[in-house]
Amino acid sequence: MKVGFVSLGCSKNLVDTEMAIGLFKSNNYEIVNNPKEAEIIVINTCGFIESAKQEAINTILEMAEYKKGKCKYLIAMGCMVQRYKDDLQKALPEVDLWIKYDSYDTFWNQIENFMEEKEHTENTSKNNEMNFLDRVISTGKNYAYLRIAEGCSNKCTYCAIPYIRGPFVSRKIEDILKEAQKLANEGYSELILIAQDTTKYGIDIYGEPKLAELLNKLCEIDKIKWIRFLYAYPETITDELIKVVKENDKICKYFDIPIQHISNSVLKRMNRKSNGESIRKLIQKLRKEIPEVVIRTTVMVGFPGETKEDFEELYEFIKWAKFDKMGAFTYSKEDGTPAEKLKEQVHHNTKKSRYNKIMELQQEISRENLKRFIGKELEVLVEAMTFDGKYYVARSYMDVPDIDGFVYIKADEKSLINKYVKCKIVDVKDYDLIGIM
Repeated sequence: MKVGFVSLGCSKNLVDTEMAIGLFKSNNYEIVNNPKEAEIIVINTCGFIESAKQEAINTILEMAEYKKGKCKYLIAMGCMVQRYKDDLQKALPEVDLWIKYDSYDTFWNQIENFMEEKEHTENTSKNNEMNFLDRVISTGKNYAYLRIAEGCSNKCTYCAIPYIRGPFVSRKIEDILKEAQKLANEGYSELILIAQDTTKYGIDIYGEPKLAELLNKLCEIDKIKWIRFLYAYPETITDELIKVVKENDKICKYFDIPIQHISNSVLKRMNRKSNGESIRKLIQKLRKEIPEVVIRTTVMVGFPGETKEDFEELYEFIKWAKFDKMGAFTYSKEDGTPAEKLKEQVHHNTKKSRYNKIMELQQEISRENLKRFIGKELEVLVEAMTFDGKYYVARSYMDVPDIDGFVYIKADEKSLINKYVKCKIVDVKDYDLIGIM
């Protein structure tokens, strides 16, 4: 049978989708990209915040429309299913099979049992486990995500991740290196390390942080050109880690540091482990040690009890920090989290106003930061062309796929796609750079 997939949410969820695709493929199902052709559609849901849950429900309803055509079965899996399976089963009878995150160890047994019941097929499976080594990479030819840990033990008061995906569990170094070597052999030149908190990698199984050691070992793999890691919590960025990033050419000089806020009173209510002073010192240290460093962060506005003064402190801090990249989101009240019960919930309009104000500020900061690259030469990875064929679309060391901007290159050369080239930056447009060759 033909199977189509829809993956929602974060890159960590995408890795689960890729492993599920690998399972179906290894058991002789045909994978298709067009849902019109699919006889089975699998949706990997996200349940992180309210907007993600709504997107998941809308996607399920949208995919259910294909049951009027070739689609016979709709399967939903993932984080939202983990949180709300019983309610969803009642509300969405269009879905034929629900698979919770904590039952992924029996993922294929559930698929088999379902197909035996519906299609009266015999069990002929060759592969029964979701496996990192058998996953089908869905991100193109150049980069792949390398998930080094699962779950989270930080227990930030606003976040549902620990209740959905459990405590932080690291993978063994040797298993990660084996997967990385396989990806390199298959032609993936950029590895993006992901976990809910990459800087805590190894503490649970080795008794101490091992991200720096892991990065050093990944740099020894010949065919890998770029390595980057995301979600580095400020309190666990060590001097050793900074040194490893500074001294290895393969590691992109890019730190993704989700600070969430700068006000100590807000950080305390969030149960964050860092404080305003330590965050400021870390930014100064990174820029001193690695002058070309690009720092990305995320901040939250409208957390319960956030006063006008707290927000102004955050606003002035962003002015001072001049982050190269910054994402923001408004606080979302999540079921079962401690912050849900906090008093002094901030009004929706206030949250939206604060969000707009800091994003307008960040747009100005981003434009000014990018201007420093005008006249300089950058190495970029070319991945596509614009629809009109006038520009190549590329990324530099400071651009994470699907998150950051692009480098648009005006070039007459042919066949640059999937190649690393050097270009001269001549202009800036919002969050993007314009280059020539």
